[in-house]
Amino acid sequence: MNNLEQATFGAGCFWGVEKILGDIPGVEDTMVGYAGGTAATSNYDDVCTGRTEHAEVVQLSFNPEIVSFSELLSYFFRLHDATTPNRQGADMGPQYRSSIFFHSEDQLTIAKEKIDTLNKTDKYKGTIVTTLERFHEFYLGEDYHQKYYDKKYQGGPGPICHFLRDDE
Repeated sequence: MNNLEQATFGAGCFWGVEKILGDIPGVEDTMVGYAGGTAATSNYDDVCTGRTEHAEVVQLSFNPEIVSFSELLSYFFRLHDATTPNRQGADMGPQYRSSIFFHSEDQLTIAKEKIDTLNKTDKYKGTIVTTLERFHEFYLGEDYHQKYYDKKYQGGPGPICHFLRDDE
């Protein structure tokens, strides 16, 4: 399909984020990896040190005729705490930051509007600290990280570190 677009999100550990976002109708494919750092290459061991400044991210290919970027942002903000800098639950460090890596000026505008709207509600106890970073490079994560939940639990239930809140 030539009409697919890409979105890249960091919301903590990428396993649960990939599973949840990958199940949204209109999301055609997902890959986990690393983006937004200063290192010229990246791998899991290096990213875990925090020194590469890369975030764990999920890159989506999606059909905008089925799901819009704005709708994807709604899921994104429902599945993690966007008010904690460099932390999701027990996971701490810059690799776990809440981040949107925008692929176009339209995505940047939509993300800014979404954050502004959410900050004006009482849905969060603090201000959203999600970083808006221009997408430059995506470093594909290791094979064992790709579709982790599908491989580990063969589509069945299993523990997951993310869940969708009903508050959006």
